[in-house]
Amino acid sequence: CILCRRTDDCPEKYGEKRTHVAYNLTVHYYCLLMSSGIWQRGEENEGVYGFLLADIKKEVNRAAKLNCNICKRKGASIGCAVPKCKRSYHFPCGVQKECIFQFMEDFRSYCWEHKPVQKFSNKESRGASHCLICMDLVEQLPGYTVLRSPCCKNAWFHRECLQYQALSAGLFYFRCSACNNKDKFQEEMLRMGIHIPEKDASWELEENAYQDLLQCYQHCDTNRCLCKKGRDYNEPDSKWEIKRCQYCGSRGTHLACSALKSWEQTWNCMECRSILAKSGRYSKQKKRSLATSQKTDGTPPFLEEPSPKCARQSPGSQHSFLLQSPKVKCQNNLSPCAHRGHPVSNRVMMSLSPLSNRSCSLRKKHFRKQRREVANILMELKQQVTTETIRLSINAENLWNSALKGFRQPSFCPTNTIEIKFTNCKDNTKLLNSVASKHRFFQLLMFHLQNSSLFEGSSAKNLALDFQAVKKNLYFEAGKMIAVSLVHGGPSPCFFSKTLFNCLVYGPESVQPALEDVADVDVVQMIKMINCADSLSSLQSAIDDCYEFLAAAGCLRPVTSLCDKNMLVNDILIHHVIKRVISPLESFSEGLKTLGVLEKIQMHPDAFSTILCHKPERLTAETICDLFTIHSSSDVNEVQGSDFWMGFLQDVECGESVVTLEDILFFVTGFTSVPPMGFDPEPTIKFLHKRYPVGNRHLNFLGLPITTTYEQFKKKMELTIRNALRAERE
Repeated sequence: CILCRRTDDCPEKYGEKRTHVAYNLTVHYYCLLMSSGIWQRGEENEGVYGFLLADIKKEVNRAAKLNCNICKRKGASIGCAVPKCKRSYHFPCGVQKECIFQFMEDFRSYCWEHKPVQKFSNKESRGASHCLICMDLVEQLPGYTVLRSPCCKNAWFHRECLQYQALSAGLFYFRCSACNNKDKFQEEMLRMGIHIPEKDASWELEENAYQDLLQCYQHCDTNRCLCKKGRDYNEPDSKWEIKRCQYCGSRGTHLACSALKSWEQTWNCMECRSILAKSGRYSKQKKRSLATSQKTDGTPPFLEEPSPKCARQSPGSQHSFLLQSPKVKCQNNLSPCAHRGHPVSNRVMMSLSPLSNRSCSLRKKHFRKQRREVANILMELKQQVTTETIRLSINAENLWNSALKGFRQPSFCPTNTIEIKFTNCKDNTKLLNSVASKHRFFQLLMFHLQNSSLFEGSSAKNLALDFQAVKKNLYFEAGKMIAVSLVHGGPSPCFFSKTLFNCLVYGPESVQPALEDVADVDVVQMIKMINCADSLSSLQSAIDDCYEFLAAAGCLRPVTSLCDKNMLVNDILIHHVIKRVISPLESFSEGLKTLGVLEKIQMHPDAFSTILCHKPERLTAETICDLFTIHSSSDVNEVQGSDFWMGFLQDVECGESVVTLEDILFFVTGFTSVPPMGFDPEPTIKFLHKRYPVGNRHLNFLGLPITTTYEQFKKKMELTIRNALRAERE
């Protein structure tokens, strides 16, 4: 250290020791902070901890003339704060001699003779006590190594224990271990030389520190579980998703096991039903209409009362969030939707199920976290894209053939920046350099692929067997197009089945398909017929009925017992869903390897399943609010403008507007949902002195008009967005 001339590296005693190559110096943080002749005249990022280099050199020269009263060497930069005291010393020497260094205000230091001490009345009993941090014995006598709490007479601490706790807890969490007092305790500890850094607690900075708390109950507790994969199996967005009790959350059921048609339906465990029944407050919701469920005195029944653990929501929305984006400050009480009354059915959703909504919220947070991870991965892959451009001429009426022609042209390279020109526009204008046209192209392309002969199934699709497509190598082109769309900021397919996704990630030999993966109705009927056989003779009869199919598929096997039907069904599923399309699958996988996409999918399967197997999250007012950053302007009443904007979003979500949230997003960005990569540049809002709103899709910019009333603002927004979308459709 340039000041104390020691090589010790002990952050707890001397502060962080940092070497600054640019300035050719090494210094302890506390040595610099407590030096008497230097002041922090720079900003935090200037010089060394805000101390300018010129000032440091002056302090070193000043200290070089002073001898340390403890070690007798030169370089004593710290002096006692008592005016008549002329003692000087190095910081480590002062610590060794039990000097007091006050890390506050003017950062004063006091020598061993003039240091502050804690007062102790002779009337108070003396003896031994336990340090409330390490629980070792301490003598009840205040001194340098032992300190007493100013707010609790019987709270004693080792100085070293207090210092370690202060460094760990930081300014916001350091307090008395006995009574939790903060202000009085910190004031006394600072006076006695405890350094309390202005930072968050170490446990708050630790990544995934509270991960264990996010785990929720995952077990089916019904008397008869119908799931063949066991009571602990949970498949989101399917009938095998586990629904927890809306009251206790400590019991669960598969949706299918309790005949629940959707996640939105509530479910109560037997324990909670019995408790409610004894209290006379339980009734079956199915037999009661919400519209007629109020008591005769006009007060809502028990189940409509909000839980004490769940914040009451405004009557204008089914969601219990406050429309306040973290990117802008505003007054929530000015929302124009806040004073409107809505039917009880609009208000009851959140209050009926606080615990199930909490688990649903955790599930959404998990999905959002995975999607953010995908966005970061895709941004990393996008770095391969160069500024060299390739122009594709696309006929929207013959999209597939024109896209295929463009992707197969010799000059096409996936790393080139893609520009799109739609050749069949009414005004015949070129849409080159338009981000919106590229987004539109990829949207149409993904929609075409979803409904093409390359895939089969209803919503979750597997690869189909199309011999012409195999011959023309179209499966490879489809995989290539999906990879290019993902890396170039386009939408994801969102229609892969779990079986197709697992085949791509783990290989077809490791995947077990299910009956839901079969799209051919005749094959489904055949499998059901075999599966429903309840005797050996009926099983043999079912096999005879489909003998030709089984022989062609190579699934014929000798049947000696009824349990052989399970192996037979398994063979049929593997043949029809996987082996039959093994050639298209290999070709499709090769196409997905474009730009390294398949490799990333295999490295991060959980994250990529959220964009390949699930539809984008439904837009909410909260999503749109968080998506846009409001840029301030000095001549605009930003608070009122923000209130109008957020009130408008809430009205749209409530269904009290002629436009939708998707219309708003499309008006600004050209997308109806948030793409996997997110938006680049980030969507922004600015309030302008214009009559009507302005949308710039190239910049993802929305200019909002400044109005005096909310009604004017809403009318102009609806008029402009509707006209713009109508013109675009035409």
